[in-house]
Amino acid sequence: MRITSDQRDWLFFTGWLLTGSGYLLALLTVLSIGVFILPIPLIATVALATRRGALRCLPGLVSSASLPLFLLTYLNRDGPGTHCTASAGGGSCTEGLLDPWILLAVGLLVLAAAASHCSSGFGVGRPSPACRVTPRNPRHRIPARERSTP
Repeated sequence: MRITSDQRDWLFFTGWLLTGSGYLLALLTVLSIGVFILPIPLIATVALATRRGALRCLPGLVSSASLPLFLLTYLNRDGPGTHCTASAGGGSCTEGLLDPWILLAVGLLVLAAAASHCSSGFGVGRPSPACRVTPRNPRHRIPARERSTP
């Protein structure tokens, strides 16, 4: 089974997304286990950066910022406001829950922006069509009146 260019781009995007989430986890846990986690995303960065075409999907690294927003969406799924639960031994209330729909929308926006940048082909490794230079036809002659004379 051969992997097409589009499938390879999505694999690279997922690799950069997981690498960015590793950096994010190392940053958030820097005072406890972050130093021990940091070598994993560093190795992944070297492995991805040395692959041909992987830099096209480098925005996947930035899109890992959407993962904490998805976690907050899940944790605030009973929001906004106060949510109370009752049990046989009593009950508990959680106050100040955020609106999960706003968190979900922002997370999806960040993820979609980076994914569309990768799938459009205008990543770090590919120039936009406006920047492409077409080779000159060697038989094309510039008229004398258009030539610049020194």
